Amino acid sequence: MRLDRAATLYVAKPLKIGFSRVSHLPILMYHSISATAEDSVTPYYRTVTRPDVFDSQMACLKENGWRGVTIREGLKALANGDASEGRLVAITFDDGFEDFYVAAYPSLLANKFSATMYVSTGYVGKEFKQRPCMTWEQIQELHRAGVEFGSHTVNHPKLWHLEWPEIASELRDSKVEIENRLGSAAPSFAYPYAFPKQDREFGVRFKQELEKAGYENCVTTAIGRAQAGDDVFSLKRLPMNSLDDAELLLAKLDGAYDWLAWAQSAVQKVKMALRR
Repeated sequence: MRLDRAATLYVAKPLKIGFSRVSHLPILMYHSISATAEDSVTPYYRTVTRPDVFDSQMACLKENGWRGVTIREGLKALANGDASEGRLVAITFDDGFEDFYVAAYPSLLANKFSATMYVSTGYVGKEFKQRPCMTWEQIQELHRAGVEFGSHTVNHPKLWHLEWPEIASELRDSKVEIENRLGSAAPSFAYPYAFPKQDREFGVRFKQELEKAGYENCVTTAIGRAQAGDDVFSLKRLPMNSLDDAELLLAKLDGAYDWLAWAQSAVQKVKMALRR
């Protein structure tokens, strides 16, 4: 049994835990859109969505009045108080896998949705996690078609483990590469791996480095929906995979999955304490 699904649909949703009248922007977090098996990975940690499931998820969004947008579009609407009223959902992808070009983009196009893709520039045209990544030619084609591209560092390292000059280089060099290749600004960053939000000193310095590099916002793996007034340099997202059926997807959009942020935070506190 998938425990997070059960708790979301049979506890949080009926009790309206996480629901709020405050304007929110759900930000969906995808990785690979492929048929790659993840049988050895627990449901919560899976990052692969089968193409047929992704198609169903996009169709579900459209049928229920949601419109898929980029981070830039979504945050602008959120700041203006229009995100919830317009039923906007920001659709994001990490890593730059080629299956986005092959499987995800056609589905987005069919539903007239836009999206933001975060690429690790050092893996463009190469393999990452034994999966092929898009080439610059493919990225440029998608950029011309309206896909927004942001940075996911150069080498996809665990930034918390690096020295600050290395972190600054990962932020700066990836952004410059994307902007030079596409001829337009790349204002958004996606933090690789779990963001160490319990380390307040790191969080403050990291935000300063992002601003220094010229970024306007940063999405993380922290669970939840973006809310009006949130720090745009530590935005929450909703993880997606093949096990997200229509009922769970809609519950996530409405806030019933936000409760998991508490559990995620507690686990992270323990892990960080053990690493120090």
